[in-house]
Amino acid sequence: MDYNLETDLKNTTWICDKVRASDTYAQNLYAALSNMTWQRLEVMPILKDERWSCSWRYAGGIIARIRQTGDYIDWYCSGIGSEEEGFGLGLRTGEGFVAEGQVTEEIETDLRQLGWTPVEHRNE
Repeated sequence: MDYNLETDLKNTTWICDKVRASDTYAQNLYAALSNMTWQRLEVMPILKDERWSCSWRYAGGIIARIRQTGDYIDWYCSGIGSEEEGFGLGLRTGEGFVAEGQVTEEIETDLRQLGWTPVEHRNE
């Protein structure tokens, strides 16, 4: 079986509702998908060491598709920057925005509820 975190996210109404309702939640989910590797919490994916990851651009696209507005560039690099200079490529500010690869407690809890856990990222 091919496990896909993107599919699980897009097919989970309450996750989509949270992404659409909050820029901070959307950005935090983008950050958790970027520079991070996830594994399905089931026996076979763990035994076979099957993992899911995506690029920063792809992660931004996931958020844009869930929100049904914009495209990847609206979220791409949104965790980079400073409060003084703004965040991301569009220099937008966002209270609670986090760096790419950071998984907030809320996101980790929500994705665990979907059956996913973060695992050590490795460059392949």
